[in-house]
Amino acid sequence: MRGDTRSYAAARKERAADIDRWLTDLLRTACGTPYGQNGGTTRNVDERGALTGVALVAVGSLGRSELAPGSDLDLVLLHNGRDDVARIADRIWYPIWDSGVGLDHSVRTVDEAAKVAREDLKAVLGLIQARHVAGDPELTRSAREIVLAEWRADSRRRLGELRDATDKRAETSGELAFLLEPDLKDARGGIRDVQAMQAVAAAWVASAPGPRVREAYELLLDIRHGLHLVTARGADRLVLQEQDAVAGILGLLDAEALMRRLAEAARTIGHAFDATWRTVDRLLTGPTPRGRRPLADGVVEHGGEVVLARGVNPRKDSVLVLRAAAAAAEAGLPLAPATITALATQSPPLPVPWPDEARDALVALLGTGRAAVPVWEELDQAGVLVRLLPDWERVRHRPQRNPVHRYTVDRHLIEAAAGAASFTREVSRPDLLLISALLHDIGKGYPGDHSTVGAVVARDISARIGLPPADVDIVETVVRHHLLLPETATRRDLDDPVTISRVAEAVGSREVLELLAALAVADGNATGPAAWNSWKASLVADLVRRVRSALSGTPLRPAPSFSVEQASLARHGGGAVRINGGAVTVVAPDRAGLLWRAAGVLAAHRMVVRAASAASAGSTAMIEFSVIPEYGSPPDPATLEADLRLVLAGRLDIEQRLARRTRSLRPTRVPVAPPRVTLVDDASNTATVIEVRAHDRPGLLWRIGRAFGECGLDVRAARVETLGAEAVDVFYVVDRAGRPLTDEAQRVQVRDQVLAALR
Repeated sequence: MRGDTRSYAAARKERAADIDRWLTDLLRTACGTPYGQNGGTTRNVDERGALTGVALVAVGSLGRSELAPGSDLDLVLLHNGRDDVARIADRIWYPIWDSGVGLDHSVRTVDEAAKVAREDLKAVLGLIQARHVAGDPELTRSAREIVLAEWRADSRRRLGELRDATDKRAETSGELAFLLEPDLKDARGGIRDVQAMQAVAAAWVASAPGPRVREAYELLLDIRHGLHLVTARGADRLVLQEQDAVAGILGLLDAEALMRRLAEAARTIGHAFDATWRTVDRLLTGPTPRGRRPLADGVVEHGGEVVLARGVNPRKDSVLVLRAAAAAAEAGLPLAPATITALATQSPPLPVPWPDEARDALVALLGTGRAAVPVWEELDQAGVLVRLLPDWERVRHRPQRNPVHRYTVDRHLIEAAAGAASFTREVSRPDLLLISALLHDIGKGYPGDHSTVGAVVARDISARIGLPPADVDIVETVVRHHLLLPETATRRDLDDPVTISRVAEAVGSREVLELLAALAVADGNATGPAAWNSWKASLVADLVRRVRSALSGTPLRPAPSFSVEQASLARHGGGAVRINGGAVTVVAPDRAGLLWRAAGVLAAHRMVVRAASAASAGSTAMIEFSVIPEYGSPPDPATLEADLRLVLAGRLDIEQRLARRTRSLRPTRVPVAPPRVTLVDDASNTATVIEVRAHDRPGLLWRIGRAFGECGLDVRAARVETLGAEAVDVFYVVDRAGRPLTDEAQRVQVRDQVLAALR
């Protein structure tokens, strides 16, 4: 529950009322005798003393009485063509400017206001919600009536224009519910979307936003109000460092509670927004066929929506809600609002365990892929999901405050299931793949390691939906190990036999391995671009190939250490570099410090290392970097290659260049977690595995590698990955004699040395 913020809504209205009184006084003063001269008063008032021929009209947040502390004033001075209107305007605008309040203003006759509204979408949206503040109310009434009448008469064209504008705004600002630092006004599901729905309602095309949307809208206004109080300015973007303070002002526990409520409100608005535009689309595209096409038992298509067949009683069929949802997704159609309401309020609870028909309908729904997502959102908004799967409440709208994740936990789960649908023909149990994908992060709603906890929860849910015991075991194993393949592939040496045997032991069967392989891709793509790329995909595929051979008991055909092109580079003898877009390959005689020296050159050329893989064969080493420019255009490849060659030849000291770069960097003001260095025992029999987690910054890999060199260690293999702003780097190191570290004092020294390099 959020804190009692009724006082904020009252404060907004009270501030609007105070400003109304101030503006009324300004208008009366402006229309009075100018600068002590006689005359002029009688032409400005009628026989009752009311101002005539001029009116001050509020639009925007003042017009809606929704002024937050940092909001600007949006005003229109309407007049009847009087010749002294410029003087009146100056005597209103200047005192407002002098007060320090932001002002957006215009001076119009009624005809001019109507003309601007015909041509300018922003102007018409303001005027259809305009509010009279002071002066001649007939001018305000006349302007509003003309603008509203023309808005309604030309609704087909103007609503198409509004739809294009909202689509462009959403494309630019993203979805409010899933952003780490959202724009409360412009993001999809934000404040402007509610105002767009109000404009559609003003055109008499769809109903005005209902009570749930109005409540969600008030919450967004409260959050924006709190943000203005925290920042002491008119901010709309809720950045990370302000979220805890805003939560405190609103009486919420912390930023996570705030963002969960924000996500819920934004998805409520987004859901209603989609429904509104479906109504608008019917107007814009013309009437749809009125026939009733059967889709499933008790479910038909009617008017471009999925509805219940005549005579069907939801109270007598507990599976109907899932059957209707699957039919809607398979047809690519929305559930009609009245239908989803009837199903949500009248359907009896499913028996536990579920009948086969219910589980089959769930799998059919998930198997439609992308088409399942909007239908799943419909079920969620109607409260159906938490009744079908009570554990869903623990992840519902739960934010993932990590730049790697682009969705809340619940949305991520359905996105992963939708992605997994692409692999159903590549696994022997497509049903278990879809169910595992839907449940793989269910543990994030509970304390503890989400994979371990989630396996227990997934087991309970699998039994609830009626899976037989053997299948329950498989789902539990897949959820427990859903990160095993990507984490092993990117953080362990795949040439080390210990790596493959450990994975094969955890997986246990080829059936589970293929499920995990498909889920790794679906999970990575549903997480975000920073979590899945071609580099990680190739590593996971290589790991799967090796583990499959181990499980089948057949000798593993060794993968070629180098490609033909890479092998040709090695023949250059002194070292070679190839740059292809964001891929940099270095092949050189193997020697201590090669990895971090090459990384230092990239950092000096303001290249950010997003991933790196180091390996050696005989006396030759190969390093593959995935890089992006820190800002601007990439550096000249010829210059970068020349410096890499100089470093490989020992003729360039990169430390001085990096020191200059470090001094020029602006220190971050955002607090970050301290770095962590872990020596992973039993991960290899031939090397010591060291995992480094730290906030990414230029030259990080160079600093870590130099620390290893100062400790007399050699990096035999490495896996480097950057997830958002977090670096996860794993190194296989040996001492000068080529042995893993066994002396505890030396292990502590290495850890301390690396930590010191990261500070």
